[in-house]
Amino acid sequence: MQTARLLQAPIVRTLRGKEHVEYDNPYDVGITGLLGFASGYRAMEGCDALLILGADFPYRDFYPSGVPVVQVDSRGEQIGRRVAVRHPLVGAVKDTFTALNPLLEAKDVGERSHLARMREHYTHTRRDRDKLAVADRDRSPLHPQFVARAVSEVAAEDALFIPDVGSPVIWSARYLAMNGRRRLIGSFVHGSMANAVPHAIGAQAAFPGRQVIALSGDGGIAMLLGDLITLGQHGLPVKIVVFDNSALAFVELEMTAAGIPTFGTDLKNPDFAAAARALGLHGVRVERPHELRPALREAFAHDGPALVDVVTMRHELSVPPHVTLGQVKGVGLFAGRMMLSGQGDEVLDLARENIARR
Repeated sequence: MQTARLLQAPIVRTLRGKEHVEYDNPYDVGITGLLGFASGYRAMEGCDALLILGADFPYRDFYPSGVPVVQVDSRGEQIGRRVAVRHPLVGAVKDTFTALNPLLEAKDVGERSHLARMREHYTHTRRDRDKLAVADRDRSPLHPQFVARAVSEVAAEDALFIPDVGSPVIWSARYLAMNGRRRLIGSFVHGSMANAVPHAIGAQAAFPGRQVIALSGDGGIAMLLGDLITLGQHGLPVKIVVFDNSALAFVELEMTAAGIPTFGTDLKNPDFAAAARALGLHGVRVERPHELRPALREAFAHDGPALVDVVTMRHELSVPPHVTLGQVKGVGLFAGRMMLSGQGDEVLDLARENIARR
């Protein structure tokens, strides 16, 4: 933060940096990468130099070209893994910048500086993202953005959020608000499916006095449904919010971008709330937006494990901040192949759920 002030530089965060540098940060311009915002991508694309601080950001397509890169990491083997580095610095970020900051001259920049333009871009991008997190005239199914934002607003100030790998990570990255006390935990390195509830069990056992919220995909909760018995057996008051869209949605998104007609991704789900009640947990099913916040408040206040099964849109697109020509071509191929194979209704659903809102 001190270095950003001296350089008048925007701070672009990775997913794992969200809980640490998102809140109370006048230099924040959002996340970049597949989960991120256009403002984060543009800030890196238009920079004069890039400082990578303790990060192992994997998306090579999102790095700028032709600019000097300084990478600071206490693990020397991590430096240069993703992009060519001009100045490698092995050490802790805090120690390195404690030595570096006295050598920097404070920048005096105008209203149209890179920082000012990227902050303005972030404001517009944030506003556009928030427009998607709406009740949509109380129509069913619910938009997953609306669900994630409602969870953030109802949750405790020191809640631990644990999203499942897949689309719940996207909505968590974009709509959960951090404040310095909240935590965001997940399988962000290994990408292990169905991680949310097992992680939540461990987190709740380690921190019995804190609110632990698992944001689970329907594929994830179904894969380890027996863990609900574990919660009841041990009386762990984990709160589970299920994004129930009857599909392996992130896999479908990847197939769509690659131009592959979707197959093997349909899920025939039970009523997860009824299953939770049968196992002794508090369970409620949400099918309309007006039901969501009361259901969340009731579940979060319940003295014991609770599950909220929310019926969400299947074909909600999580558009990345930078769309490549290959992705555009892939979506076009997907639409053509689906139509030719007699599955045009899915293409119409995709258009109906996304184009009109954007």
